[in-house]
Amino acid sequence: MSAAPPGAVEGLAEYRPELRSEVLLSDAMLHGAATVHLIKDTASGGSFRVGPKEHFLIARMDGRRSLAEIGEEYAREYGRRLDAARWQQILRMLGTRGLLAGAPARPATATGPGGGTGDGAGAGAFDGDGRPARGVLRGSVRLVADADATTDRLHRAVGFLLAPGLLVPLLALVLAMEVVVALRAGELLIYTRELFTNPVLLTGAATLLWFSTALHELAHGVVARHYGGTVAEIGLRWRLPVVIMYCTVGNYLYLGSRWQRIQTALAGAVMNLLFLLPFCALWLFAPLDAATHHALGALLLLGSVQALAMLVPLPPLDGYRIASQLCGATELAASTGAYLRLAARRDPAAGDYPRHARTAYRAYALSAVLALAGILAAAVAAAHHLLTV
Repeated sequence: MSAAPPGAVEGLAEYRPELRSEVLLSDAMLHGAATVHLIKDTASGGSFRVGPKEHFLIARMDGRRSLAEIGEEYAREYGRRLDAARWQQILRMLGTRGLLAGAPARPATATGPGGGTGDGAGAGAFDGDGRPARGVLRGSVRLVADADATTDRLHRAVGFLLAPGLLVPLLALVLAMEVVVALRAGELLIYTRELFTNPVLLTGAATLLWFSTALHELAHGVVARHYGGTVAEIGLRWRLPVVIMYCTVGNYLYLGSRWQRIQTALAGAVMNLLFLLPFCALWLFAPLDAATHHALGALLLLGSVQALAMLVPLPPLDGYRIASQLCGATELAASTGAYLRLAARRDPAAGDYPRHARTAYRAYALSAVLALAGILAAAVAAAHHLLTV
């Protein structure tokens, strides 16, 4: 950006640009070797990336600052001024995209449970920019007309559970339950094998687990709503023979803080485990016949595996969303793969990555390998136990 003397902005100097209220700006995130910010127009569903310098300017377009004032702040921050041509380029880009107040908004595009804005493939609970093709074998259908209003009602009904005074004891009970499941895993494996020989009990357990997945999706929406998020859709998605519920958080990547985004991503797995608590109490303390007792034990094991599997840090699972936030990165898996390929070839370009990017991508790769190794070890141990009893 070339330097320019004061007054070079000419007629634009007193212009006070203002972003439309529907425009969201993300925190700084890694994207490959670069640091970027995402900008999303919630009216159209479109989003794009900008660099830190562009974000510095755009974030100050609040209708109160003039271009001259923004330019002075920019000059103090970066040691150079913007000329009129550069200002015009930025304003033209924002105006063409319909992001400035007074500019025609771009036509809205349908949102669906598919891909995640700026963060790889979606898991059904996060930003979506395109509806999958509908058909007999795959598709989706909305269940409510106003998903955000529905989620708001749910939040008013159960949001009190998010208060630390209630949530902490519940999480302590979940931890205690998982310790019991781990200590009695061998016994529960036998019960699970028995469950698959009883069609009636297996159908009941499968129905409960499906209901748990529905609560999982709604939990994402309720926690996002707790932090000011919006829910774009609640519906059913099918990839026959599988039919699951989805809840699309329209502004997940734009929630107020990284910790809020992590809690939103974590909410689904926590809900799965909370759902198991009453069944765990019945299994441990209620006088049940052997078949029911064993079926409940199998439900505990299957439900725990279902919840913990969602925390594996691989796309499109919730664990990947959490890992992305911990690393402060967008498209983490793709960026990690690109960096590792460069590093493996000893390409000098790998050295161009900033230190925090190299650390983040290496840490993510290691966590993914360890997670896969843990899954493999658990599967081998389970198979060995079942074959030797």
